[in-house]
Amino acid sequence: MAHVLVTGGAGYIGSHACKALAKAGFTPVTYDNLVTGWEDAVKFGPFERGDLTDRARLDDVFATYRPVAVMHFAALSQVGEAMAKPGLYWRNNVQGSLTLIEAAVAAGVLDFVFSSTCATYGEHDNVVLDETTPQEPLNAYGASKRAVENILRDFEAAHGLRHVIFRYFNVAGGDPDGEVGEHHRPETHLIPVMLEAIDGKRPGLTIHGTDYDTPDGTCIRDYVHVCDLVDAHVLGLKWLQEGNGSRVFNLGTGKGFSVRQVIDASRSVTNLEVPFTEGPRRAGDATKLVSGSTRAEAELGWSPQRSTLPQMIGDAWNWHRNGHYDK
Repeated sequence: MAHVLVTGGAGYIGSHACKALAKAGFTPVTYDNLVTGWEDAVKFGPFERGDLTDRARLDDVFATYRPVAVMHFAALSQVGEAMAKPGLYWRNNVQGSLTLIEAAVAAGVLDFVFSSTCATYGEHDNVVLDETTPQEPLNAYGASKRAVENILRDFEAAHGLRHVIFRYFNVAGGDPDGEVGEHHRPETHLIPVMLEAIDGKRPGLTIHGTDYDTPDGTCIRDYVHVCDLVDAHVLGLKWLQEGNGSRVFNLGTGKGFSVRQVIDASRSVTNLEVPFTEGPRRAGDATKLVSGSTRAEAELGWSPQRSTLPQMIGDAWNWHRNGHYDK
C-alpha cells in the first residue's frame, strides 16, 4: 500500500487521520517528536520519532518510505501561549513547516495536505466565515498558519507543489471504536475540560462571559467531529491524486453551539451534572464564530455525519472513561 507521511500523527487529530488513511487503503507513517503526542496513539502504521526542524532525519524518512503525499498536522496550537511566546510559534510552526516542505520537494513528493485554522481570519464576529473572508490573524498561532499557507503557494509556483489547505475551528469527539481519542497536556478544550469537571478531575468549569448577544448569553463556536474532519483530509488527498489543483476549504457546520448548549447536552449524555461557575469575559473572545463548508460539500462531496452535540460528547465521554493513554 502507498505510504503517506503524517506529521503529528501521534496527536489528537493526527492519530484519527492515520486510522482514516489506513481504512482508505494507505499506510500512514507517523512522524512526531512526542512533545504533545502519545506513542500509544500510533496504531495504524510505522512510527518515526523526529522533529520537523531536523532536515537530515526528514530526508531519511522520505528515502525509507517514499510516501506519495504528506499530511501535515504537527504544530503548536495554544492561543494563550502564542500570545505570550510568539517566537516559539514562529520557530516551531513556520521554520518546521518550511523544513518539511523543502524536504518533501527534494524527495519529489508534490501532494501536500495542510491542517490550517480559521484563526487565520482573525476577528470577524457574527458572520459565517468562508474561504474568501480576509485573513487578519490576531496572534502568532493564526499568523504562523497563514505564513505556512503562503509558503505552500510560493512552492507551488516554484516547484509544482500541489496542496489542499483546511481551515476549521473547534474539533471534538473521538474514535467511536475507542482506539484513539483526545488527550492534551494540559487540557484546554471545552468538551474534555467539562468532562473532567463532571468526573471530579478538576474543580469545575468556568463560563467566561454570560452577557453576550446570544440567545443564552454565552458565546457560540462551531464544532466538528474529529472523524468528520479527518474524512475531509482523506478526500483532500484523493482530490490531489485525481489531478485537481491546489485548493482551500473551510470545514464547519455553519451554525455553532453556545457554551450553555454544550453543558446542557453533556448533562443529557452523561446523566451527570456539570459543576461550573460564571466568570467575566476573556479579552479577545468573539460573540459568535462559525465556519461554513459549502465549497467542501460542492467540490469534495464532504458533509459532517457525526457533528451533533450528543454524538461528539458521547464519543468523547467514552474515551474519557476508558481510553486515556497514561492510564
